[in-house]
Amino acid sequence: MSRTATLWLLPALALLNAALAFRNVWPTPWIAPGPGLSVEAAAAALALCAAAGRRGAVPRRALTALAGLLTLLVVVRYLEVTSPALYGRRIDLYWDAEHLPRVAMMIVEAAPAWAGAAAVAGLASLLALVFLALRAALAAIARAVAAPGPRRAVAAACTAVLLAFAAGHAGAGTAGWFSRPVLLALTDQAALSLASLRAERGPGADPAYAAPALPASRLDRVRGADVALVFIESYGAVTFDRPAVADRVAPHRAALARAAEASGRGVVSALVTSPTYGGASWLAHSSLLSGVPITHAGAYARLLAGRRETLVTRFAAAGWRTVALMPGLKRAWPEGAFYGFDRIVDEAALDYGGPTFGWWRVPDQFSLAWLSASELGPRERAPVFAVFATVASHMPFRPTPPYQPDWDALAGDAPFTGTDLAASAAATPDWLDLAPAYADAVAYGLTTLAGWLRRPRERDLVLVVLGDHQPAAMVSGVGARRDVPVHVITGRRDVLESLRAAGFRDGPSPDRGALMP
Repeated sequence: MSRTATLWLLPALALLNAALAFRNVWPTPWIAPGPGLSVEAAAAALALCAAAGRRGAVPRRALTALAGLLTLLVVVRYLEVTSPALYGRRIDLYWDAEHLPRVAMMIVEAAPAWAGAAAVAGLASLLALVFLALRAALAAIARAVAAPGPRRAVAAACTAVLLAFAAGHAGAGTAGWFSRPVLLALTDQAALSLASLRAERGPGADPAYAAPALPASRLDRVRGADVALVFIESYGAVTFDRPAVADRVAPHRAALARAAEASGRGVVSALVTSPTYGGASWLAHSSLLSGVPITHAGAYARLLAGRRETLVTRFAAAGWRTVALMPGLKRAWPEGAFYGFDRIVDEAALDYGGPTFGWWRVPDQFSLAWLSASELGPRERAPVFAVFATVASHMPFRPTPPYQPDWDALAGDAPFTGTDLAASAAATPDWLDLAPAYADAVAYGLTTLAGWLRRPRERDLVLVVLGDHQPAAMVSGVGARRDVPVHVITGRRDVLESLRAAGFRDGPSPDRGALMP
């Protein structure tokens, strides 16, 4: 064996280990070398020793195939370590895979075309670079272990690593020496997928889904009023907990309270714990509307497969017209039939003719203006129970629409001035620090609701504003709680008194503890 082959052996082994044992640099998409040993790296090097011992040299095709397999493991490792940091939870491929194309399209439309093309080209180049680096490292190890002495040394070291790993899992205290094997992540995904498939196809549901969940009520305290339930996308406790976000959002939350008081209404607030985190808003929506805690996609699928009373059907039975205002819906939503809405209004039904704002095309202010004009007008009608899921504060939080003080102008083809549109387009998301964009988007949502409260109306309004979940971990922080704010705005004193008795606090700032953990 040449001296050059000897010199490259240790760097090649170190590169192989680093490629499969790196860690995340929270809260960014970047990675850094991890302190642990990789079982897969040791197994790959041991396989090269075995091949060299049998054949005298490792075939090039075998090196290429092994490099391709290890590249796949590197991708899996990256997803495993960055998903909790950026998103707030591990990926569940069985349920998450169907949403990945829409997430990709959302990102593409939120970024300039050149940026999207550059990102795709950069990703392809990065994967090619990883493959070539791994191929070169494997080739260097193969050349070194072609000689009996280095082969025995590498084989002994790799065998010791594997034995130490096994001993650690047997309680010998060596488990902390290792990074989590990537193959365990794949095994976990397979187990999750199998369990989800069985649950989805299984004959029986959790008994909780068959039990009555909604408390008995004739809705007398809100009788005759329009009731609007507004989910502000990603509106979480981080707007109180993280100073950089709280300082930006607090004035707009206070403005919402002032608008309520100016219209003769009071405000009470609390924190509640969302069943989801960083995404999957439909789990929060279904939990509130059904009265059943829906914490994962399998439970959601089982819920929709059954029949039960919902908050929507409760209001409908008491004489309200029920409307779902869902500007984020871009395709058919057969699941909506479960809730029992009289009308489901998606993006197409809104018929918005103004400028678009990224993937989430319709400004929330326009949606509220549409609701006022189409469902809450002064004509003789039944009271309305409306559920509105906002979209402007959805990740990546920009471009944020400008607020239009003249609500009547929203119905025209040019609802915003050129200056406002230019400012909105110029504020692009900073993917390494999304907190400012998030704070601006939530502030826009609160400002829009404050403006909506100031508008004249013919019928009493009870407004419930709450978050569906915390934003992704890259905004809310590592280990952030799942709590979200809820504000109830009404002029009905008996409603306010009953909520105070239940733990709500006067004003727009709730107590720090979650009311319903």
